[in-house]
Amino acid sequence: MSIERFIMKKLSRCKHKQLRANLLQLLVIRIQKAQEREALAKESRQPAI
Repeated sequence: MSIERFIMKKLSRCKHKQLRANLLQLLVIRIQKAQEREALAKESRQPAI
């Protein structure tokens, strides 16, 4: 199971506000890092002009 899926599963069952906030923040950070890696990968595939 991916970490993102694990976090989503925990978020759906969690009842403590602070823990939910922390899990949500962690998920947002992981998504942002994945987007940055994807952008860098796209840049490296484009030929230099």
